[in-house]
Amino acid sequence: MKQSLQLKLGQQLTMTPQLQQAIRLLQLSTLDLQQEIQEALDSNPMLEMEESFDSPSQSSDYEGSADDQIDYNRQQEIAAESGTDTSNDYSSSDSFTSSTSDSFSEPSYSDTESFGESDNFSDGESFSDSDVYGESESFSADSGDWSDSIPSDLPVDTSWDDVYQTSAAGSSNNFDNEDSDFESRRAATDSLYDHLMWQLNLTPMSDRDRVLAMAIIDAVEPSGMLSISIEEIFEGMRNDLEDLELDEVVAVQHRLQQFDPCGVCSQNLSECLLVQLQQFDTKTPYLDSAKLIAKLYLPILGSRDYRQLMRRTKLKEAELSQAIALIQSLNPRPGDIIASGDTEYVVPDVFVEKRDGRWIVELNPEIAPRLRINANYASMVKRADSSSDNTFLKDNLQEARWFLKSLQSRNETLLKVASCIVEKQRGFLDYGPEAMKPLVLHDIAEIVEMHESTISRVTTQKYMHTPQGIFELKYFFSSHVSTDSGGECSSTAIRAIIKKLVSAENPKKPLSDSKITDLLAEQGIQVARRTIAKYRESLNIPPSNERKTI
Repeated sequence: MKQSLQLKLGQQLTMTPQLQQAIRLLQLSTLDLQQEIQEALDSNPMLEMEESFDSPSQSSDYEGSADDQIDYNRQQEIAAESGTDTSNDYSSSDSFTSSTSDSFSEPSYSDTESFGESDNFSDGESFSDSDVYGESESFSADSGDWSDSIPSDLPVDTSWDDVYQTSAAGSSNNFDNEDSDFESRRAATDSLYDHLMWQLNLTPMSDRDRVLAMAIIDAVEPSGMLSISIEEIFEGMRNDLEDLELDEVVAVQHRLQQFDPCGVCSQNLSECLLVQLQQFDTKTPYLDSAKLIAKLYLPILGSRDYRQLMRRTKLKEAELSQAIALIQSLNPRPGDIIASGDTEYVVPDVFVEKRDGRWIVELNPEIAPRLRINANYASMVKRADSSSDNTFLKDNLQEARWFLKSLQSRNETLLKVASCIVEKQRGFLDYGPEAMKPLVLHDIAEIVEMHESTISRVTTQKYMHTPQGIFELKYFFSSHVSTDSGGECSSTAIRAIIKKLVSAENPKKPLSDSKITDLLAEQGIQVARRTIAKYRESLNIPPSNERKTI
């Protein structure tokens, strides 16, 4: 054995920092992307928000000033010399149009795709993502003129805004807008404990009772119920307070139960409901019957054994129905009224609407601020200077360029995937969930020529605003079930049918899982009973015995 030198030729996939950044931005949600952009603006002096700009052109012709037209022609010449086709990849079909290449100086964030009633993707359409995830380090999926227009070497003594144009990062969204509802987005919400302590501080009470009240409040769960019994609280406080009796603790508890929300500090559901029923006017119809049921017969009511309940309470069916309706108007978890966390808002990434019989797909222009390279700082960069200041500017300029490219790549990829989903699920957009077609990630990956993992990243935490509502992109993907006619039915459509059947059932004789299976079989959909039970549970629909009413 001895040392030797060998030369090998091989291939391997290398994740460059730029590619890692593009993949990371691709999987971010809208709110996370806004935070990422803000962090980039704070850390990179080369990036800035464009405060004022004209709305992006929706026509295929370039519209701008004479100087802008010269700059645009210059970029077209650069792209032509490099052999890049600047035409739109979607232009091969009249029914599939896009505005991603409408204007070079302002590539539109609110890109648009449209579909006619009989439009389909032609075989000649290109959805290659090799520019994004291939060996090249360019992140432009469709508009090759964007990636080729920015040279890798930094020119010397040139006008930088002739070369580095405004990014397609979105419409202006000033984070410091004084008109924004600052308090509603950032104000902390009080917990149930804080809410009860605030009321306790406003309530006149002896020091002894206040100590007991604080001990009881400490034992309150977020639902409003006590985590331990009153007897346990009494045993824990006997050593701290002399001559303490259980009646004192119970008296303080009854006082706390009148706090807002009514019914808190109760030991069980029966006690909580009785406290709330005490707030009703004594002349309320069937109040006494409701109190009787809440005190003695809640387990029977929970099992929906109405015959036994009528026999025990000696009530007729109509009277029992009114008493149960009164109980159902109460809150079994009063603590849930007090918000315990910040409200999370869903911001749609894509808008879909029908115009003149065609489905139009647009990216939300308000999800991120429009970014650009700061021309003043960029003009300070000198090629031959190797000082620390110049190196700092060079590095930040390069990072800014890749960041803008990654943002544009994210927008273009999201638009392509959303457009393919709309093309496949036009039945859902027209008729609702019952017309949903089976769709898996592999189907979209084949159309746009991307990997399934990329499609998964694009569809995670991205939302589409449709006439049917706002849905996550993953909602449109579902498995299929074979039908008697040889076709396929989406699991989402089956869930919608189950929900429709349950909503139209007779409350006195609700449909069992077996009955639902038979009804679906009549429609040619063969589904096992256990599958129906699984779908029903996913829809939060209780079993038939729990859905039975008087």
